[in-house]
Amino acid sequence: MPLATELDFPELEGRILALTEGETDAVALMATVVCELHHGHPFADWTGFYRVVAPDLLKIGPYQGGHGCLVIPFSRGVCGAAARTGQVLNVPDVEAFPDHIACSSSTRSELVLPVWNGVGRLLGVLDLDSDTPGAFTAEDEAFLVPLLQKVFKDAI
Repeated sequence: MPLATELDFPELEGRILALTEGETDAVALMATVVCELHHGHPFADWTGFYRVVAPDLLKIGPYQGGHGCLVIPFSRGVCGAAARTGQVLNVPDVEAFPDHIACSSSTRSELVLPVWNGVGRLLGVLDLDSDTPGAFTAEDEAFLVPLLQKVFKDAI
């Protein structure tokens, strides 16, 4: 199982906060966060956002890696469940998750985090996929939840 110490959380956070300082456009913020996380996390094979575009509907946003699913309803998959429940979902084995959507056949584990702006509007979800089983840790979650709150607090 990967170790959180393989990722320099303070350095990555500093870089992301410096790059996003003063920006309020949600898509610009998403693109920057995705780029830094994808290249900074040793187990992220696909990193992207799914944006809320209609009631109970996510559509692909900025991402890095192979192609992602274009549209995901809140009623399907890990991303839909995270959007529907507002809960972080860390899935060490996607084959064991009911109704998992296989956008890539190589994905083995997934971490999905809901993303809200400062007034509580759900903007979408951040989805990190890995070809490594159990790739994402509680430390990843503890790092990403407050980071996303900081970055997207003024997003429109």
